Amino acid sequence: MWETSGRRAVSPNRAEIPRRDFLATASVAAAYSMMPGELLGREEKKVETIQDVLDLLIAAATDSPYEETVDTVKSGDPKQKVTGVVTTFMANCRVIQQAAELGANLIVTHEPTFYNHEDKTDWLEKNAVYQFKRKLLEDAGIVTFRYHDYMHSIEPDPVCPAAAARLGWAEYATGEHGNIFTLPKTTVGAIVETVKQRLGTQRVRMVGNPAMPCERVCIMVGASGGRWQIASMSESGADLLIAGEIAEWETSEYIRDAITAGQQKALLVIGHAATEEHGMEWLAGWLQPKLPGISGTHVPGGDVLVQG
Repeated sequence: MWETSGRRAVSPNRAEIPRRDFLATASVAAAYSMMPGELLGREEKKVETIQDVLDLLIAAATDSPYEETVDTVKSGDPKQKVTGVVTTFMANCRVIQQAAELGANLIVTHEPTFYNHEDKTDWLEKNAVYQFKRKLLEDAGIVTFRYHDYMHSIEPDPVCPAAAARLGWAEYATGEHGNIFTLPKTTVGAIVETVKQRLGTQRVRMVGNPAMPCERVCIMVGASGGRWQIASMSESGADLLIAGEIAEWETSEYIRDAITAGQQKALLVIGHAATEEHGMEWLAGWLQPKLPGISGTHVPGGDVLVQG
């Protein structure tokens, strides 16, 4: 069964990693409704192998399967019987260790396993860290599967709504992509504290004045790129842009110039994981009823860049 206790599992002599199931948090569960109804209610075959789970995930995306995608198996044999599933933003070594302790042999990760977008490993063959990670996976018999392109191709994309639900902003969503929020009047500084507390990030980088009044917010998850971030903020009339990652010569400089030009604008850069981890938590909730009798949980990849 899928864990719903919200307890934390502790590995001996290892840093603690929180485990949680999507349905343990009611606010995020509200984002469940973002999945198209025909996918939630359709008849599906019995899930026995890891490949059966992957087939479910691929079928959820629009116009799938894709001929060209980074969403492929990165390790292990998907023909084996599935014993448990872990969803995560990042399949780092700590997540792999915990998956093994939980008895899971499938990790569904949003981002690469081997440090580059296409998970190419030819340049890493003699690298000791790569060898250590590969051995962890092989010894535990774990399959890692990336779920990025397919995840973002679900209509509507559930990643931003999952983050918004965590923030308590779901009812304020507007716009074609559901990433513009008209909030009760507040300040940039107050939003910083909300982001830290509810999205679990230890760091927020800011351009602008924390005392600036703020009502209209644009969220751009992940690393969407400067042109899209700038265009989205400009077209939506947002006071504040919350971004995962930026290139520091693009979006941050645009916001600084906007302030110099007399506009009331601000930017928060909260980290890639903080904007997308809860989308993978949402995915655990979507999978839950489809995997009866199969253990599983969401294991956050963790905020790797912390305050120094």
